[in-house]
Amino acid sequence: MLTAQIAVQLGTFDLDVAIEAAPGEIVAVLGPNGAGKTTFLRAVAGLVPLTRGRVELDDVVLEDTTRRIHLPPERRPIGVVFQEYLLFPHLTALENVAFGLRARGVPASDARIRAGSWLDRLDVGDCAEARPRTLSGGQAQRVALARALAIDPRLLLLDEPLAALDASARGTVRRDLKRHLASFAGIRIVITHDPLEAVALADRLVILERGRVVQTGSPAEVTQRPRSRYVADLVGVNLLRGTATAGQVALTGGALLQSADGVDGDVFAVIHPRAVALHRARPEGSPRNIWRGRASALDFQGDRVRVGVEGEMPIVAEVTPAAVRELDLAEGGDVWVSVKATEITVYPA
Repeated sequence: MLTAQIAVQLGTFDLDVAIEAAPGEIVAVLGPNGAGKTTFLRAVAGLVPLTRGRVELDDVVLEDTTRRIHLPPERRPIGVVFQEYLLFPHLTALENVAFGLRARGVPASDARIRAGSWLDRLDVGDCAEARPRTLSGGQAQRVALARALAIDPRLLLLDEPLAALDASARGTVRRDLKRHLASFAGIRIVITHDPLEAVALADRLVILERGRVVQTGSPAEVTQRPRSRYVADLVGVNLLRGTATAGQVALTGGALLQSADGVDGDVFAVIHPRAVALHRARPEGSPRNIWRGRASALDFQGDRVRVGVEGEMPIVAEVTPAAVRELDLAEGGDVWVSVKATEITVYPA
């Protein structure tokens, strides 16, 4: 079990997070650039000193600022795969994997045997004598993963493991990485800013923004009930906040929404853009939420168009290109917006 309570002050940036991870679990720490993801990873690995806090792994204290305990990185049972892999360019793949073992006192011959075994397990045994510059991105990632696993760590940390790959290679390498991670029985933490990567690899997501954890849960829990604008934007939904009373939600900006959910108090309201209907004239019929706005942006995405609407209640709608033509939509044009109460999901904030 990993228990990390980490506070790091780097200039004006303040990281203060608490994260737990269990054996057999893959946790993805997801967040925008500058959220503190890599700083968190490096602090757990012992590469960045804590301002205050504690890191405990399998009941062994690796760092505790109050007790002045700080195990150096080479004494921590932690394997790290860095974003750019950081393979030593002057060493062969085999020598790169053997390096961590040699640094921990394993005799050279034994280190080479164990390194070769790990390269074989990760399907890059035929690259043993190759230098890093001759490896493909996927091969380099496997060699870096072999180097991290060869030291028999209890915790495996991966920093943006697919970021150095071309987009065309990511799908295949992602599937390979998931298979290899599944064979590791320890704790696995993946740092990423890519939601597809996080959802594909992880059992649990931890959302980090501006040095703080803002949400945690399974991929389904996080994507179905976002709790920050960043997560809502990743999922592609409208996230509103307000106070609900008897199905009516008074939004922070002053507008009102009528929902079919019976949740009272401080709430989030989620509306999928596909549930937002646009009209040229005030619509008639059953919608209980109708307001006027102005089309502020049209983003054509294949067979769908995302339309930003400004006004009393800013919102994003998703319509077809045919609807854009029929409604004669253009940036700056007036529109009416309607949303059915049954299409609004409300949950406690």
